Amino acid sequence: MKLSNEGLRAPGWKEKGYKLFSYDRDQVIKATHDAPVWVHFGAGNIFRGFPARLEQMLIEQGLTDKGIIVGEGFDFEIISDIYDKYDRLTLLVTLKSNGSIDKEIVGSVTEAYPCDYQFADAWKRFGEVFTNPSLQMVSFTITEKGYALKNPQGEFFPGYVNDFSAGPGKCSMFLCRLAELLLMRYRAGAYPIALVSMDNCSHNGEKVEAAITTIAHEWCSKGLVEKGFEEYVNSDKVSYPWSMIDKITPRPDQSVAKMLKDDGFEDTEAVVTSKHTYIAPFVNAEECEYLVIEDKFPNGRPQLEKAGVYFTDRDTVNKVEKMKVCTCLNPLHTALAVFGCLLGYTLIADEMKDEDLVKLVKTIGYKEGLPVVVDPGIIEPKKFIDEVVGIRIPNPFMPDTPQRIATDTSQKLSIRFGETVKAYLASDKLSIDDLKCIPFVYAGWLRYVMGVDDEGKTFEPSSDPLLSYAQDALKGIGLGYKGSLDQLKDILSNQKIFGVNLYEAGLADKVLSHFASMIEGPGAVRAALHKIVG
Repeated sequence: MKLSNEGLRAPGWKEKGYKLFSYDRDQVIKATHDAPVWVHFGAGNIFRGFPARLEQMLIEQGLTDKGIIVGEGFDFEIISDIYDKYDRLTLLVTLKSNGSIDKEIVGSVTEAYPCDYQFADAWKRFGEVFTNPSLQMVSFTITEKGYALKNPQGEFFPGYVNDFSAGPGKCSMFLCRLAELLLMRYRAGAYPIALVSMDNCSHNGEKVEAAITTIAHEWCSKGLVEKGFEEYVNSDKVSYPWSMIDKITPRPDQSVAKMLKDDGFEDTEAVVTSKHTYIAPFVNAEECEYLVIEDKFPNGRPQLEKAGVYFTDRDTVNKVEKMKVCTCLNPLHTALAVFGCLLGYTLIADEMKDEDLVKLVKTIGYKEGLPVVVDPGIIEPKKFIDEVVGIRIPNPFMPDTPQRIATDTSQKLSIRFGETVKAYLASDKLSIDDLKCIPFVYAGWLRYVMGVDDEGKTFEPSSDPLLSYAQDALKGIGLGYKGSLDQLKDILSNQKIFGVNLYEAGLADKVLSHFASMIEGPGAVRAALHKIVG
């Protein structure tokens, strides 16, 4: 059982519970080549485990005869080692909370290329695709930082400074090469197109729009392109729909690989690229998934609503995103990440066997979050939390770790908890004094930053752009420390981290009190946690 066009002809797949596609893939490849509809950039696991399967559902239903053309602008080894080597096929392994698994071969990717000049044939092909009037949408899963043109100080990164001066044909940055492909489309007939970010970040369409229009402006202002191109990317011919995506696709897991090997499936070898992408011929993913997209497609779009995608207006997309990020999922994940690391957990699912942690996240979600939740209307917030705490997080087959989720926590606290704090401050019915677990998580993060777990053992906190800043703020404070905590005033006043100045919000004393209780000695985090949820 090998993942290849030839391998799928071998007997035994269906008997071992593998679902094979029923369409004529060669016909889909030809139809897509001749009249492409969908290009996707960002060839990693979330794309392979979600949008690629959605398109396969449409092909299977006879709602389209087109697949997806994939481009990768950052890690070219993904194309050679995962797409080319396995005939652009993916084995999607869906890990269900009841212990069962679904195994499906996804064949909707018809072409896959690195997006860079050094691959001349691939670049030529992208030019053909972008100048074809049939192209309807270009989607992205390139991570939030993939859209950033500037550093935290507001200065353009050197690569963009160079590309702004060099212009089309000499671009080192992926987004500039994307702008160049749009320039080709403009020159071929100014055909309409939708640029759809499917990255898990707030106002993602805004980030694509800001990047592309800035690049076009810089080129135009230097006389490197015609003024009409800047007008084109700012016109209603080019749309930048917002979206909300939610599905967990962790790194390929060895226990999943073993299950597949036991079936006789041979291609289980994971790859770690030179750019530190962890990827394999299979994708392991949770069963729950959501994709909500602003319905703004000037050249038409695939009928993805028939595959479960919600199409709606921008305001509703924004509300769904706020519901998830500020109340129903992300705050619960962050709380589990911080305290999971402190209490020695290495699997998020195992934390949901811990009575104290379950009470903590339920209090944050149901009691503190729901009274101020943004209700989008199309997804019911309480049912969403029910699914998160009842099915998604406790799923013992999902190999997700608190250490992964704890990455960049300083960038997450302001949105995941600060928005709820602001809502309480603005309410005439609720009191900030009613919040007990959110201030506790703020204190827990400071305790986590110390890099010492609840047994007194040191650990390496996950990467975070403000880790050194936070550690400097805590310098000299260790387990058993009894002195003044006045040195924390600067960090607790940092609105960028917490979403509010904790002193002005009336929460600083609570946070300091919780933090002091957590540094009393080994076991103090557990004792404080048990007390706060008791």
